[in-house]
Amino acid sequence: HVQLQASGGGLVQAGGSLRLSCAASGRPLDNYNMGWFRQAPGKEREFVAVIHRGGEITFYGDSVQGRFTISRDNAKNIVYLQMNSLKLEDTAVYYCAASLLRVPPIVEKMYDYWGQGTQVTVSS
Repeated sequence: HVQLQASGGGLVQAGGSLRLSCAASGRPLDNYNMGWFRQAPGKEREFVAVIHRGGEITFYGDSVQGRFTISRDNAKNIVYLQMNSLKLEDTAVYYCAASLLRVPPIVEKMYDYWGQGTQVTVSS
């Protein structure tokens, strides 16, 4: 099965930007629809974005629409999450996940494999 490694998190001021990466190994990335989720302290894991295995279709959670962009490079086996105009409420651990479903899912339980998470902290 595929192994996922998320990276790129860190500390950033509100209004700033970060780009997260999710590197896949073990299986070709284009077998999977890829999603990003996040979990803030004391909160449930929240859907952030998903991209179809071919990259043609993307979908975003309401809280990040217009600020975040998901993309993928199947040749490099990497998925990205470009985060702009960051807000304090974007602070969370961000997880990438892979799904074998035909349709890109937005529900956590529809994902088959998960990365370990990377911390994003937005300061004022």
